Amino acid sequence: MQPESTAVKGTSSEQSPIEGRSIDFVPEQERTDKLSSQGPFWFVGNFTFFTMTIGFVGPSVGLDALWTTIAGTLGIMFGTLFMAFHGSQGPHLGLPQMIQSRAQFGYRGVVLVLLATLFVFAGFNIVNLVLMMQGLKTLFSWNPFQVALAVTVPATILAILGHHWMHKTFKWSLFLSLPLYGLVTLAVLMGWVHDAPVVEGAAKAAPLGFNWTGFVAQFAAAASYNIAYAPYVSDYSRYLPKNTSSGKLIAAVFLGASLSGAWMISVGGWLASHLRATDVLVALNMVGANFSPHLGTAVVAITILAFLPVIAMNIYSAKLTAITSVDSFRKIEPTAKARIVAIIFVVLLQLGVAMSIYNSSSGLSVLNIYLVVMLYFLVPWTAVNLTDYFFVRRGRYAIPHFFQPHGNIYGRWGARGLLSYLAGFLAMVPFFCIFDGGREVFVGPIARAMGSVDLAWLVGLIASSIVYYVSCRSLNLHHEEAVISHIELHMPEYTTGNKGVPVAIVQNQNGAR
Repeated sequence: MQPESTAVKGTSSEQSPIEGRSIDFVPEQERTDKLSSQGPFWFVGNFTFFTMTIGFVGPSVGLDALWTTIAGTLGIMFGTLFMAFHGSQGPHLGLPQMIQSRAQFGYRGVVLVLLATLFVFAGFNIVNLVLMMQGLKTLFSWNPFQVALAVTVPATILAILGHHWMHKTFKWSLFLSLPLYGLVTLAVLMGWVHDAPVVEGAAKAAPLGFNWTGFVAQFAAAASYNIAYAPYVSDYSRYLPKNTSSGKLIAAVFLGASLSGAWMISVGGWLASHLRATDVLVALNMVGANFSPHLGTAVVAITILAFLPVIAMNIYSAKLTAITSVDSFRKIEPTAKARIVAIIFVVLLQLGVAMSIYNSSSGLSVLNIYLVVMLYFLVPWTAVNLTDYFFVRRGRYAIPHFFQPHGNIYGRWGARGLLSYLAGFLAMVPFFCIFDGGREVFVGPIARAMGSVDLAWLVGLIASSIVYYVSCRSLNLHHEEAVISHIELHMPEYTTGNKGVPVAIVQNQNGAR
């Protein structure tokens, strides 16, 4: 079976302002991105007001701003390791992140994790929209639906234009947000913003300081936040040349995402502990208004404008996941038209759910629960995917077989991947820690014994990795290598070699493992 037309069919992005590629393989001649763009891109991805809300966790459980900063920084660095290693798969394989997961879960079995990632992508945007609708309604009495449209329409256009335009706008977003958040940080460090006044007659707030439960909770929230980025990364690194240094790419993604994440979490921790902030846009307006009423409005306006590319990023990755899901059961031609239809579906879904949540009495609490649960679904996937890429198959894949519904070497249902995923998820259940504000929704017995600290994500990473690695001891890698070598001989454009995998991990690149 000749899979070439299935794998590479698409329109070159160089021929049109709208990206022609979808879930298909990106040929080497179209990979014009530069390694130097990756660090700033992922820096901007976390350099947002939404990341500040992760810093609200520490003060809510008794940590002061300093300990929130320390716990948040360590957590974000730990979580970023996983997303950074996923990033190295992009140039090596030239594929979107979730297509490569067909190797572990099978051509159809991958739908299990695709549904989880789709709702996480959409969920983050729904959270963002609700936060903006609530904040701008509080500050300026703006109509929530009009706010949602004003944010969603330009982000949708950007997602339709595609990969290259998104990289460009992320650069402009950096130019906007760096002076803005630099000013906010300077105001915090220099003491130009005064603490929130104590309201007469109000109950005195408990003093903030250090406690282990709060420290671990803030660490876990920050780590989980960037682990949730793992399904995104190859989507935005697949246009890098195949010979891109894996080590340098991992370092660029790690430094970009962890530095901005730690910065924003630290600012969020200060806003929550000193201003008693519960709405980040309102808090940023307070910081700006400390100097001038108009500056407060400008801070909020620039914050929203700089955030539009991140909304587009979530839409872009969600549509890739939606297309892959449908393609797993009914073949889809990877064209720009397919991308646009998928984008419209994702956007309408996000708008509908965001408005429903905004108008409900439960508000964001339901969505926060939803995102925590979705992270539980993502953790076993990232463990299986990275274990397969770095320790089992070591970067060696038959790329055309990712696009063959029948006769591919990975099968329709990947029993090893699905079993490992299920084992990791079940191992997490006793460690689940789900709250609706202060109300307990579900706390596993082990989590309760540990003081309601959420370590489920760590347990899932370890359990799924071990089960998958052990189960793959019986995998016939020699047969796979023979198939890959045949493809590379007759279709050299699909050569993967081992250039995308760190040398320290690769052994016997001829396939004898």
